[in-house]
Amino acid sequence: MSFKETIKVKELKWKVEKFKAKDSKEIEEKNIQPYEVIEKKHNCLLNEGISELIDLICGLGSPTSWNNANARLGVGNDATAPSASQTGLQGASKTYKGMNTGYPQKSGQDSKWQADFVDGEAEYAWNEETIVNAADDSGDNLCRQNTALGTKPSGQTWRLTATITWS
Repeated sequence: MSFKETIKVKELKWKVEKFKAKDSKEIEEKNIQPYEVIEKKHNCLLNEGISELIDLICGLGSPTSWNNANARLGVGNDATAPSASQTGLQGASKTYKGMNTGYPQKSGQDSKWQADFVDGEAEYAWNEETIVNAADDSGDNLCRQNTALGTKPSGQTWRLTATITWS
């Protein structure tokens, strides 16, 4: 008798909420609602992130988790299709933001990361996204997605949320 157990990403969803507000404080104080919400689904974990996950699970070495202190969401302008062998964002323009208060979160088999990119940040075409466990590409990227989310203009805040459902 043989058994085979697997763990996989059931769904990896990226959501961007676009606000006509200069920062998170203005959104909260004025109760501003997003003028547009885009959601895209993809499933591409990167080998470097998978390796770091295994180290965390097994307690090997000195792995870095994707927690509030370490995790960043990154956006870039490259439209290259994702591949598991990539190591982070591919674009010439890329910006990384730390987690909003209270993130990452876990609910059941969902893990969720969220960051606000405020006025003056990442004002270019958003064609790729990642979750990294460092301030930039120097860390291990859990995933890289190629989801055209639009071009961020000045004077706006875009809230990016990544949700991974594991099964």
